[in-house]
Amino acid sequence: MIKTQADTPLRVIQITDSHLFSDPTAALLRLNTQESFERVIELVERRESHIDAILATGDIAQDASLDAYVRFSDALQRLGAPFYWIPGNHDRCAVMEKAPAHQQASAKLVKAGNWQIIMLDSSVVGKVHGFLDVSELVFLESCLQSAQRDPQIEHTLVCLHHNPVPGSAHWMSGIGLHNQDAFNALVDRFDSVRAVVYGHIHQELDFLREGVRYVCTPSTCIQFKPEVVDFALDDLSPAYRWFNLHSDGRIDSAVERVTGYVFDVDHESTGY
Repeated sequence: MIKTQADTPLRVIQITDSHLFSDPTAALLRLNTQESFERVIELVERRESHIDAILATGDIAQDASLDAYVRFSDALQRLGAPFYWIPGNHDRCAVMEKAPAHQQASAKLVKAGNWQIIMLDSSVVGKVHGFLDVSELVFLESCLQSAQRDPQIEHTLVCLHHNPVPGSAHWMSGIGLHNQDAFNALVDRFDSVRAVVYGHIHQELDFLREGVRYVCTPSTCIQFKPEVVDFALDDLSPAYRWFNLHSDGRIDSAVERVTGYVFDVDHESTGY
C-alpha cells in the first residue's frame, strides 16, 4: 500500500520501451538508447516535485541483459518513488528476477488511496506479439472482483505492455495482444476500471473505448510513425507520461517530451 495524502491526487509516472543494452554506448536504429533514457529521467527530475509511483511498462532492455536492468532500476531509484515493472517482448523475466530491485518492482497489485493498479505480464518468450495466460486473466478478474467487495477500493488502473487494441499503422497488425477480445471483455465487466495503460507501439494515444480510457505512451527512445502502411520512424522526441489519479475516479494525463536535443535516427530502416 502506497501512503497518500487525503484530497491530493495520486501522481503516477509511466516510463516505457527504453530498449537498453548491456553496452551503454549501443544504439537502436542509430539512437543511443541509454542517452535518450537518461534525458527522459533528467526531464522527470526537473518537472516532477512529487511522485507516488512509477510504472515501467516493458521492453526495458533490448537485449534482456542484467546490466541493462540494473542501470534502469538504479536510474529510477534516483527519482525517490517506488517503481513497478512488467516485461515486454524484448525482456526476459528470468533475467529481470536477478536484479536487486526486482523483489519490490515485481509487485503485480499496488493499492494507493482508493485506487488499485494492476500490472499484467503479456510477454511471450521469443515472440513479438503478446498474450495473457489464463493465470494472468484469472489474476485480473480476481483483483477486480475483490475491489467490488472492498469499500476502500473504488478505481482501477490496468497496465500491460502490448496494445490491447489494433495498432495505428498497418505494419503493426499481428504484434499486439493476441487475446485482446478476452482481455477487453473482462475489462468491460467491471465498473471500477478507469483506464488501461500500455506501451509497445512507441507513440502517444489517449482515447475512450466503451467508456474506459485506453492510454499508450511514447518510448524513451525511437518513436513509431502512426497511420502508415510500412514501418517508419517518427521525428518526435522521447517522452514519459504523467497521471493524476483523483479520488473521484477522474484522470488527468499528459505526455512530456524531451526538448532542446536532436535525436538522430535511421529513417531508412524497414524494421528493428
